[in-house]
Amino acid sequence: MIKTILIVLVVILVALLIYAASKPDTFRVQRSITIKAAPDKIFPLINDLHNMQAWSAWEKVDPGMKRSYSGSANGPGAVYEWDGNKEIGQGRMEILEINPPVKLMLRLTFIKPFPAENTVEFTLQAEGGVTHVTQAIYGPSPFLSKMMSLVFSMDKMIGGKFEEGLAALKTIAEK
Repeated sequence: MIKTILIVLVVILVALLIYAASKPDTFRVQRSITIKAAPDKIFPLINDLHNMQAWSAWEKVDPGMKRSYSGSANGPGAVYEWDGNKEIGQGRMEILEINPPVKLMLRLTFIKPFPAENTVEFTLQAEGGVTHVTQAIYGPSPFLSKMMSLVFSMDKMIGGKFEEGLAALKTIAEK
């Protein structure tokens, strides 16, 4: 009886490992919002990493985290580093590329709780009197991430924070 239970458990574990391994090798999460403001008004709120404290939902996770800025004041070379609690971890972001006022790309490097390097991209598309703002994160999905996706949804976790941040960005930009 115990032997049968062990065999069933091993088969289930192997099936889960195979299923996780079959998941895509990359991921992408994105959210969009429409803001009643011109891209010229919205872009500076994204291009200066100091402004993130006013609109990024991640800033609310650990308001007491240590923050530091280096490099350029804004645009390519601007760097923001943080060290926070277990929920927010430790990491660094750097603006890599801008095409004002329609696109901004960042390198997002996580140090803790686990190392990872991803790309964050903002695109702004004007249409009439509004701007469609899209925030996306994408990058490799190593086996550990694939395993974790069996337990929780990165799309819901990250996407929910993107929605909160974009809503706050909208409030600020529409003032």
